[in-house]
Amino acid sequence: MNPLAFHNQQFDASIIIISFNTKTILKECLESVIRESANLRVEIFVVDNHSADGSAEMVEQEFPDVRLIRSDVNLGFGAANNVALEQARGRYFVLLNSDAFFQSSALELAIQHMDATADCGLGGGLLVGRDGSWQPSARTFHSLLGDFLVLTGLAAKFPKSKFFGGFDRTWADVKEAASVDWVPGAFSIIRPRALVKSGIFDPAFFLYYEEVDLCVRIKQAGYSIWYWPDIVVVHIGGESSRQLKTLEFSSQAAQVVMWRMRSTLLYYRKHHGAQAYFAKVLENTLARVTVLRNKFSKSPARKERGKRYSTLIALMNQAWKDTRGGRVSPPRPW
Repeated sequence: MNPLAFHNQQFDASIIIISFNTKTILKECLESVIRESANLRVEIFVVDNHSADGSAEMVEQEFPDVRLIRSDVNLGFGAANNVALEQARGRYFVLLNSDAFFQSSALELAIQHMDATADCGLGGGLLVGRDGSWQPSARTFHSLLGDFLVLTGLAAKFPKSKFFGGFDRTWADVKEAASVDWVPGAFSIIRPRALVKSGIFDPAFFLYYEEVDLCVRIKQAGYSIWYWPDIVVVHIGGESSRQLKTLEFSSQAAQVVMWRMRSTLLYYRKHHGAQAYFAKVLENTLARVTVLRNKFSKSPARKERGKRYSTLIALMNQAWKDTRGGRVSPPRPW
């Protein structure tokens, strides 16, 4: 039985933050939440994914009114949210990354939009960096063609084209509200009744694609997904992720890439069946082309690039093996 079916609404919103070794930034996040919820009845959850940096202790000491839930293991994003979702008592559930901060009136506006849009199951806002730079805030569901355009760089080369820029909707006016396919998990506001029909997060996704999968199921349940640009949320993670292309391929970076690849295969198998195999072939083929282009170069930088893409091929093959072609999720934590 879905525990959300009988949840008792006692608050305007239940705000859920997942913490994993982000002590300093988590404090800033909580300060923004408390500031922006001053005129609302809210409950705030922090689910700590077995942090080792004192995050949980900081919450206990400095934010005694926050409901802290400690996990003995790293549950990942979706499963950790599920722990709090099953206890939440708000009219709406608000999911916020620990590296995200509400701007002025963001939370109040989110609630107002949900009140005014009865068929909206999940909504998101405008994500920006600390410098105010735009981050992808509303997206189109994954497809082999869309992934091809992103992986080849064609989407970035022609951002104003509806065809090439479809995945991140870079062609759209960021100031216009829109009904969309899905919004990133850095911030979202969810109608509990929609989760009763769609179910909560699928724990098979440890990290990546969990919010995409949830939005697919919410839309299948008959609800819409909305993007509202007047809800502004500063998101730090988006700034750091833009540096991935220039990072040396450390073991930590390889682990994160492996998580993404596993989730890619799980998502495609769940929603597109045999296309999971072609998702693997697509990534490996593009990687092999890059390896060949750099194989005989005398440039140290290009040789290193070729090595990184050889590693990507090995990682995808391992992800295929680990998930049995997207059919099973490896035991958590990944």
